[in-house]
Amino acid sequence: MIAKRSVTIAGHATSVTLEAAFWDELKAIAEARDTSLNQLVAEIDSSRTANLSSAIRVFVLGELKRKAAETIPL
Repeated sequence: MIAKRSVTIAGHATSVTLEAAFWDELKAIAEARDTSLNQLVAEIDSSRTANLSSAIRVFVLGELKRKAAETIPL
């Protein structure tokens, strides 16, 4: 299911549309980093080159790949 949510970046509200699985994983990453969802999205926003929804998806994918690489022995 796709969900549109509002996030605040640098004091401005913006809406982001993502699949539920990406929202869930993004929230888990924020919790693991002991930061807010808004702060994590602001960090992603500051270095993005594509639209924000795409940048978040790429970020989440990268984090999942990094985590998988840490748990799989070579």
